[in-house]
Amino acid sequence: MSTVIITGSAGLIGSQSVHFFAGLGLNVVGIDNDMRAVFFGETASTDWNRQLLIDQYGDRYQHKSIDIRDREAIERLFKEYGSDTVLIIHTAAQPSHDWAANDPHTDFTVNANGTLVLLEATRQFCPQAVFIFTSTNKVYGDTPNHLPLKELELRWEIEAEHPFCRGIDESMSIDDSKHSLFGASKVAADILVQEYGRYFEMKTASFRGGCLTGPLHSGAKLHGFLAYLMKCTLEQTPYTIFGYKGKQVRDNIHSYDLVNAFYHFYQNPRCGEVYNMGGSRHSNCSMLEAIALAEEITGNQLPYQYSADNRIGDHIWYISDVRKFETHYPEWQYKYALKDIFEEIYQAQASR
Repeated sequence: MSTVIITGSAGLIGSQSVHFFAGLGLNVVGIDNDMRAVFFGETASTDWNRQLLIDQYGDRYQHKSIDIRDREAIERLFKEYGSDTVLIIHTAAQPSHDWAANDPHTDFTVNANGTLVLLEATRQFCPQAVFIFTSTNKVYGDTPNHLPLKELELRWEIEAEHPFCRGIDESMSIDDSKHSLFGASKVAADILVQEYGRYFEMKTASFRGGCLTGPLHSGAKLHGFLAYLMKCTLEQTPYTIFGYKGKQVRDNIHSYDLVNAFYHFYQNPRCGEVYNMGGSRHSNCSMLEAIALAEEITGNQLPYQYSADNRIGDHIWYISDVRKFETHYPEWQYKYALKDIFEEIYQAQASR
């Protein structure tokens, strides 16, 4: 039976992928050992989501609590499913640049070595399968901060005449910039995914995500911007804005829209591709704009404070140019606008 292997299957993008592909009738194997609780504490645990997936899909979803760095365990699993495996979606990661600085060894081995283990297992046991990797815009380091930005009332913005006005495309260099250690480990993984595609002619793609979000996110202080912001607004928990006057801009893409992009790539794959993928001009906001929208939806006022010290490697303005992907896959389109995303996150958190 056609099988999809999904790492980080109880996380935001992983669980959305489970819903999507199990919903299509494929057999799904999820790999997730709840490292998010190790990284960010028990309140960020994804165990609740794991149980929901097991309850909802029964035999169509097999959950494996494996560490992606465990080469022997991963190779046993890939050998078991062999050529039945048609797709690997790799979302498992250490996702915080702040956290990475405190434990660089764990960050690098999870993000870089774990990706290598998965790629090589794919090459050995199911080389015909499509391999999709959730990379990050942090591979560009702080290069976006050197763009000519202007300060508006609620956000930083780029000049209308600039080539990146529609968003940052894949031509931006990843060299000569400060990435954070997290960014560096994701660069290593990103390049490995490209190289396995180009060198071994495997069907691989790195999707360099903007702000990935949605109702399935277990938001934490160090990761999960919109989910954590909404949680703090709902619970009246103090929130801190770090630097850039709170006018830093992020593009936000709903997890469904990203996974739907994965599906389009899976249907017509290419070798060693790279795509910037985020909310683009369709869905983006500054920190101040996000707070205002969260307050509007919840009816609560967020108790926040401002710290002038920005996080190392943080972007002042980042909007993805997704036109390369749209050119390759013209039938793909967004389903969720910014306010839709906020309202879904609110409904999910309020019900939990």
